Amino acid sequence: QVQLVESGGGLVQAGGSLRLSCAASGRTFSHYTMGWYRQAPGKEREFVASITWSGGMIDNADSVKGRFTISRDDAKDTVYLQMNSLKPEGSAVYSCNAPDVFVAELASPVNYWGKGTQVTVSS
Repeated sequence: QVQLVESGGGLVQAGGSLRLSCAASGRTFSHYTMGWYRQAPGKEREFVASITWSGGMIDNADSVKGRFTISRDDAKDTVYLQMNSLKPEGSAVYSCNAPDVFVAELASPVNYWGKGTQVTVSS
């Protein structure tokens, strides 16, 4: 029942914009760092951006700096990725992640992942 669900992907021309959303359910992730990753066919999963509790610290991959913006709305248990100036090489499945989430039943941290949303950037 605890899950992250991404939405907002689609087909866009190079230079265009999309906003991805990642909604949490089953529990709140408001006190945890959350991030976005992407994986293109035949390539390894790549870090895109992350944001800490209350948005205090933001980290962006060099490949997206100046173009992508991560944000969160803890009242909605949702994290966003605003993607501007999209490039064809940005085509990938974008997934959100909540690392090291403590689960009392397991007495250990759990790394949660959404199933991803496809972003395709045409040239």
